[in-house]
Amino acid sequence: MSENTITVTQVRSAIGVKPKTRGTLRALGLGRIGQTNTLPDRAEIRGMIARVPHLIAIDADGPQGSDKANQSGQAVDDQVVEVVEQVADDKADNADENEES
Repeated sequence: MSENTITVTQVRSAIGVKPKTRGTLRALGLGRIGQTNTLPDRAEIRGMIARVPHLIAIDADGPQGSDKANQSGQAVDDQVVEVVEQVADDKADNADENEES
């Protein structure tokens, strides 16, 4: 099973922030603006990210959240696709009926 990763980039300076916040940035492997680090998608990493969202930008690879939530989201996506296809078919049928009239 491959582990998902989260790429974090520091976008704001740590000057003037509390020492605990600076420590969180260091724990994420960041030290200056523009520095990027790729980290495993684990609860403790997400917790650190939640403490400094105003200083970083996040790019996550792969599905986010729990497997159950991802499966539920996929089911919803599939239903949306079905509804969109059904609406498109209905419009095509209505267009055919209007041409015959």
